[in-house]
Amino acid sequence: MEYFHLHPWNVAISEARAIQHHLRGRLTKVKPLALSKIKKIAAADLAFSGDNICAVVAVFSFPDLKLLEVQRAKAKMTFPYIPGLLTFREGPALLKCFKKLKTDPDVIIFDGQGEAHPERMGIATHMGILLDKPTIGCAKSRLIGIYKEPRNEGGAYTLLFYEEGVVGAVLRTKRDVKPLFISTGVKIDLKSSIDIILACGRGYRNPEPIRYVDLESKKMARGE
Repeated sequence: MEYFHLHPWNVAISEARAIQHHLRGRLTKVKPLALSKIKKIAAADLAFSGDNICAVVAVFSFPDLKLLEVQRAKAKMTFPYIPGLLTFREGPALLKCFKKLKTDPDVIIFDGQGEAHPERMGIATHMGILLDKPTIGCAKSRLIGIYKEPRNEGGAYTLLFYEEGVVGAVLRTKRDVKPLFISTGVKIDLKSSIDIILACGRGYRNPEPIRYVDLESKKMARGE
């Protein structure tokens, strides 16, 4: 799978922030993405082992979610842990996986933020620009914003607000579990993102594609 080489990765913190600001100018308004047009969906996640990043990208058929392809890659950490700049730490390892990918996904879900980020440039947004694909951020915790707790039932959600605008949704995928924080990356609207996450549910808190890459990256970090 090809991607755009729009900037270097081994940069100073100030340059990383400038790159985010520049990439934000590439964001455009999007239209809803019909589920009927989605045939393949990918998910990406990573885990850490010492100073190594263990990244996994998997592609599934949609909506039946049969596993079609898995790619794994390791990379040394070259950027420090700085909230809001995690893509500069994690992006190179994920791109190594995407470069090896032979199956072209229609949508990619990232375990992390999209627009729900101080610069609207979470990993789903940043990587979506580079990959030129519709992307969704599916995070387990909030980075920014305020919200009301959604009802305790599967499919219930409330909106996540930041600086007087909507930056995502707080989605409870099933009863009696903590909600997920869903935000758009690029080329997709929020309602379509929520619908896709719910369509990928298989009885767990996380959508199945994210659950799979989460487990696989942790196995990889353990050397299994």
